[in-house]
Amino acid sequence: MVLTQNSDFIFGFEATMTNPNGDPDQENKPRMDYETSTVLVSDVRRKRDIRDFLKQKGYPIFVDTLADKKVPMDKMFETIRDQWLEDKEAFEKLFQQNEELLRAWNSLAESDGTNYKEIYLKLINDKEKVRKKKSMISDFNNLFLTDIIKKSLIDIRLFGSAMAIEGITRTYTGPVQVTWGYSLHPAELVKSNTITTIMNDDASNFGKKHKLYYALIAHYGTINKYSAKLTGMTETDRQLFRKSLVQGMMSNQTDSKQGQTPLFYLEVIYQPEFDGYLGDLRRFLTVTYDEQKSIRGLHDLQVDFTQLSKTIEEMKKKDYIDMVVGWVHPFADMNHIKNLPKYEMVDLWAPINNG
Repeated sequence: MVLTQNSDFIFGFEATMTNPNGDPDQENKPRMDYETSTVLVSDVRRKRDIRDFLKQKGYPIFVDTLADKKVPMDKMFETIRDQWLEDKEAFEKLFQQNEELLRAWNSLAESDGTNYKEIYLKLINDKEKVRKKKSMISDFNNLFLTDIIKKSLIDIRLFGSAMAIEGITRTYTGPVQVTWGYSLHPAELVKSNTITTIMNDDASNFGKKHKLYYALIAHYGTINKYSAKLTGMTETDRQLFRKSLVQGMMSNQTDSKQGQTPLFYLEVIYQPEFDGYLGDLRRFLTVTYDEQKSIRGLHDLQVDFTQLSKTIEEMKKKDYIDMVVGWVHPFADMNHIKNLPKYEMVDLWAPINNG
């Protein structure tokens, strides 16, 4: 079922002796706001982890590589389009479920044959026919791509995409929007960042590896019910997103990303009739620390959710909030995380079973 409720979420993770998001304009140093000494992490980094993880779990991904090579969007669309056109049973099933798509195909095709790929390619490779049927090709492609997204492309259902492809005029706004993350306190870069890399038996090469000592970083995000209608994002997709956010980070054990640990996830789900949001949930958190002492772990912080808890309770009294779901790392030091809102626990470590 397509989701029908807006929600806000906050995702916090620890970064210990790691580089959560290298900045290519700064020698791949961790992204920083040097005015406040806070660490920054782009939304693209989070989405990449999720896409890579979902791909590992067997889900088709649109923003991806082909044969380990980056490809433009139109090439990826052609590949996915052709896979569907070659699968007669799957393609005809789309017709059964979408009469508008069937009418668009019948208007476009000049044959009642079932070699759909051959018919389509013959048409779009004929310049004169393309000129005459330009709008029909566009209508068919838009309907076809929308159906493909709803049936198989989980990353577009979640994050959307602006389709810069000839013959496609539709922009899919993602129901899931993720802000840049930032550390909830000042952080320090490791001062020594020179390493030695052995290239072969006879020579060595010096390189730099930039890391942080420690940062507690939080992303804020929203899930929008109206955008979900356009991409077909379902309640099952929402559950898959939560797990992929946590497990995608754990799965990304590269040299630069090792040391990242998901710490908490909270999602405020509103009543179906409620169209608003609380807004950036990070502003309700209070994080304190000894300013005279270096921050090297969660034990050097106090993360207090009191203001967020009170705000949620006030919203519940107005009947704007349906429920709050949450997850906290099972072995987190709760002496330094205080007054979390009441929430229904979801197990974001539970394995994802695709199929």
